[in-house]
Amino acid sequence: GMDSFSINAALFAVSVAVGLVVVRSAEVPKVTTKTAPKPRKASVKKLPTTGDINIADYIDHTVLKPSTVLSDIEKLCKEAVQYKFAAVCVPPNFVRAARKILDAAASKVQVATVIGFPFGYSSIAAKVAEVEQAIEDGADELDMVANISSIKSHDWVFLRQEVEAVLKPIRAHGLVLKVIIESGILLDHEIIGCCEVYGAAGIDYLKTSTGYAEAGASEKAVSLFRAHLPMSVQIKASGGIRDYATALAMVRCGATRIGCSAGVAIVSSSKTGASAATAPAAGSAY
Repeated sequence: GMDSFSINAALFAVSVAVGLVVVRSAEVPKVTTKTAPKPRKASVKKLPTTGDINIADYIDHTVLKPSTVLSDIEKLCKEAVQYKFAAVCVPPNFVRAARKILDAAASKVQVATVIGFPFGYSSIAAKVAEVEQAIEDGADELDMVANISSIKSHDWVFLRQEVEAVLKPIRAHGLVLKVIIESGILLDHEIIGCCEVYGAAGIDYLKTSTGYAEAGASEKAVSLFRAHLPMSVQIKASGGIRDYATALAMVRCGATRIGCSAGVAIVSSSKTGASAATAPAAGSAY
């Protein structure tokens, strides 16, 4: 049999392992590792929605199309640095590359990625695993698609469990969570239900759309979000925003982030005062 020394050693090893697990899952100690980027205050600073605004400050410069290759990410990051956009939003498999490029440029541009994208019906465990991988790869912000099917089914209990599960690792690293609901296919009372659930959960942003549904961001949805969310939760408008007039309209309704792939065209037309009609066409939403 085992002598008392080995038994004690084994028990000690077990208690250490258990202790580590407890520390890692607790939200109080901030676990800082080399892979966890330090949060930058700029990521959640409140931007104005009235008066003069610099539209570049609001933009999540986005490339999420399935055909994305590394050169697209390099171009995206270079433009984000040049125009001082708030963030780049890239597919999960490009987080590491974006992080490296932006760090090399000593830029304050945040790295955002998507979770459960674009339909949101993967399991809670799958979404948590995606979040953990993205954090390890260097993401600052996580745009998670809520389970849209559960919203349509009014399963608020499940949606609360889902958001709490993904918030754990995000909060442990001091990072940012944006929850995407597909507002264009939801009824008003479903949007209001989401505002209540996600407002109570304490997410950072509620986001209007993935860009993959028939309808994208609307002034109506942004206004509805603002009326029913606590002020501590900000709003990201995305999906079909391709010109300065539309982007500005979303901000006036309460959006403090704009997700789009047309950021360069939007900023250029804001500078020249060009109308929406003369802004360069920028293809599809993402």
